[in-house]
Amino acid sequence: MQTILVTGGCGYIGAHTIVDLIQNGFEVISVDNLSRASEHSLQGIEKITGKKIKNYIIDLTSKAATEQIFIDHPNITGIIHFAAYKAVGESVEKPLDYYENNLCSLVHLLQLATQYNAKHFIFSSSCTVYGNPDAIPVTEQTALKTAASPYGATKQMGETIVQDTTLAHSLSGILLRYFNPVGAHPSIAIGELPIGRPQNLVPAITQTAIGKLPKMQVHGNDYATRDGSCIRDYIHVCDIAHAHTLALQYSIKNNQFNHCEIFNLGTGNGITVLEAIQAFEKVSGVQLNYEIGPRRAGDIVAIYANNDHAVKKLGWTCQFDLEEMMRTAWEWEKSLVK
Repeated sequence: MQTILVTGGCGYIGAHTIVDLIQNGFEVISVDNLSRASEHSLQGIEKITGKKIKNYIIDLTSKAATEQIFIDHPNITGIIHFAAYKAVGESVEKPLDYYENNLCSLVHLLQLATQYNAKHFIFSSSCTVYGNPDAIPVTEQTALKTAASPYGATKQMGETIVQDTTLAHSLSGILLRYFNPVGAHPSIAIGELPIGRPQNLVPAITQTAIGKLPKMQVHGNDYATRDGSCIRDYIHVCDIAHAHTLALQYSIKNNQFNHCEIFNLGTGNGITVLEAIQAFEKVSGVQLNYEIGPRRAGDIVAIYANNDHAVKKLGWTCQFDLEEMMRTAWEWEKSLVK
């Protein structure tokens, strides 16, 4: 049984991926300093899988502290690296925090991966690396534009760091550029738990619908899109999670070292913010209290994926549609007040 280190394992996508890894026969160790997440998700993972997950409460910007994980577990064969700050707006306000946290942690992990022979490295990247693309849908060959935010810049730099490292060392790297993960596990045992005011659309919708927020704001309705609001590719978090398992299996099977491959993870459907709100209202039966506000710094106008490469190479397909994304997100939100 292969042992995988998942960084940011208590986070939203990390927790769902741990579940998927366990269900596909992997042993998992988590590291999460809980600055942006809660150990509550570990209880949900145990409820779904019956497995208790060890989580190291360690800051990955400390290399010495991070190394202790590899000393304790010399048999780690792969790393899935989620741990990063990810709020676009906050990154514009606090760029140095983002560069320090997101890049130093990555460098330390790659140094330790080469030192301790953890040969399979999956990097959590983002569609933000494309900036404002000239044409959509974007493919893995689409030229990267200047990032629209420091967060996006850290993902571009992170990709370069992984690519350079895999070329220089016996590592197999995979960069997963995912679009907008939403929803919750169908068991409703784990889901998105933003700390403070949510930065992402769907938790802002569900928190407004349940009354945690008095109203939500749509950031701009004057973009050159079909209804004036931004277009994104919303994808269920369980579909994203399963893609990480498939990517790891693909890397282990092919055993291509000094090699790095890129995959887009999106549904291939562009949905506007206002269409997402309408889908939620249909599923929940709740009329959402929202207002149109000004554009938000760092936001791009429109982006969605061409996912042909992941479908062909990884055998990956999306199992959840937009209504199921919204339904599980709403069920999760309601479960938090019980």
